[in-house]
Amino acid sequence: MITAHVVYATITGNNEDIADIVTEAFEDAGVDVKETEISQTDPAAFEDVDICVVCPYTYDEGALPEEGMDFYDDLSELNLKGKVYGVAGSGDVFYEEFYNTSVDKFEAAFEKAGATKGSDSIKINLEPDEDDIKKLDQFTADLIEKAQQ
Repeated sequence: MITAHVVYATITGNNEDIADIVTEAFEDAGVDVKETEISQTDPAAFEDVDICVVCPYTYDEGALPEEGMDFYDDLSELNLKGKVYGVAGSGDVFYEEFYNTSVDKFEAAFEKAGATKGSDSIKINLEPDEDDIKKLDQFTADLIEKAQQ
């Protein structure tokens, strides 16, 4: 059975919603999945699963979630070769060039850790709408497909 771990950071609840949507899609596909909040999660937990997902927010002008800084720093130091990763986060287009930059930063951390990109990252403006839910369902399906290869 494929295993997955979805980690989220949220202030407004939007990224928890994204994590819930992804987790539910994994469950519907028969994946053994765990969902946790970033400050309560050791990134080494990703070593024990097939698929690793982070749902971060971007604070102010491109800052990573403060409660996730240790997680972020430790993530890039792991050896995640053979693991599939995906990043999906909510932000606010109001911040223009800083819009959802945490998604890009977490993607780079996964790359440094040697994980394999399983789907294009998803950036959602504010809360997920129906179109975003469809994109997240496809994102999850792509991750599962990549993990099965």
